[in-house]
Amino acid sequence: MQFFIFLIVSIILVVASILVIVQRNPVVSALFLIAALCAQAILYLLLNATFLAVIQIIVYAGAIMVLFLFVIMLLNLRKDEFGFEKRKAQRFFGILFAILLLVELGVVIKIGLSKIPSTEFSLDPDFGGVQSIGKALFTDYLLPFELTSVLLLVAMVGAIVLAKKKL
Repeated sequence: MQFFIFLIVSIILVVASILVIVQRNPVVSALFLIAALCAQAILYLLLNATFLAVIQIIVYAGAIMVLFLFVIMLLNLRKDEFGFEKRKAQRFFGILFAILLLVELGVVIKIGLSKIPSTEFSLDPDFGGVQSIGKALFTDYLLPFELTSVLLLVAMVGAIVLAKKKL
């Protein structure tokens, strides 16, 4: 039953992710991104990582996507901006890279299916919990965590500086 749920949710996740990219309307694209993030939260639930699933819904599908939608609405895009793309070279390279991506995806799936273990794996009982995430974040991944905080601080200062120039 769990494998069946995994297949359904993973198909929904892949389709929603593809629709995020191919949609011309940014609002619809953001809604498909919310669907993809919710499907990813369900995958976290299948791994018994309830904390990660809740954080995925609250932070990403909730707060971050509301900010995305506000920015999209602030841009005030008109209908003529969603028109037919006239750049032939851009379309050619887009189709070329899409074909290359599909070939690469096929190779990865073929290699991955040949290496599926016959036995089931087991996770730690505290996998995805607050304690295990905190321990990993502040021991093994301390440097990337601190670099991310510095990057966010620089982005906030940059946004304040740019906003002050306009006032």
